[in-house]
Amino acid sequence: MIKEPMSRTGEIERRTVSGYVGLGVGIALIAAAAFFILNVDVAGVRAILFGAPLFILGAFVLSGLYMLQPNEAAILLLFGAYKGTDRTAGLRWANPFYRKQKISLRAHNLASDRLKVNDKRGNPIEIAAAIVWRVHDSAQASFDVENYEQYVRIQAEAAVRHLASSYAYDEGEDLHEGEITLRAGQDRVAQSLIRELTDRFDQAGIVVEDAKLTHLAYAPEIAQVMLRRQ
Repeated sequence: MIKEPMSRTGEIERRTVSGYVGLGVGIALIAAAAFFILNVDVAGVRAILFGAPLFILGAFVLSGLYMLQPNEAAILLLFGAYKGTDRTAGLRWANPFYRKQKISLRAHNLASDRLKVNDKRGNPIEIAAAIVWRVHDSAQASFDVENYEQYVRIQAEAAVRHLASSYAYDEGEDLHEGEITLRAGQDRVAQSLIRELTDRFDQAGIVVEDAKLTHLAYAPEIAQVMLRRQ
């Protein structure tokens, strides 16, 4: 039985109200409540009947305020249902019943650990990479994977391992003419790494800004032998 691919969640742009409008309305309602409660000319029963609901409503309105910094988004959820993403920086206001889940849209740096893997020829080598990535689709990053930061780390390690096994470390007698090696073709290798990372990160709504190898060497147990051979 063939399983159908998992449906993806797409980001929905959600426009919200300026927070200063919400702040003004909330303060005005609380001020009106204070007028009814503290005004001696208003009877006690009427003060409670008008003042208490206005105060509660004012506090309810103010609870819809939230702040977004540049390159930050708020995912809006209503009783677990995704209603959209607000990317507008500054003081914002949205339905107080919405849960605002903030997510960073800034570029992140990931420095992978030094991995010991075998190259295309089976020689043990050490390799590491630096990857610059950011969230492109906030809905996918939040709902299509369990933890997008952990997902990035695991998939990045898998991509670097696969990359190392796809190329020979250096030129040798069995190398075909024009074949790319990890050592001599680092620009081409970096482009290959970016393509593989892009394919792997696509499920989580992540884009790769840049990726480069930061460490490349034979494993210590064969380093001296290979250097003498070269």
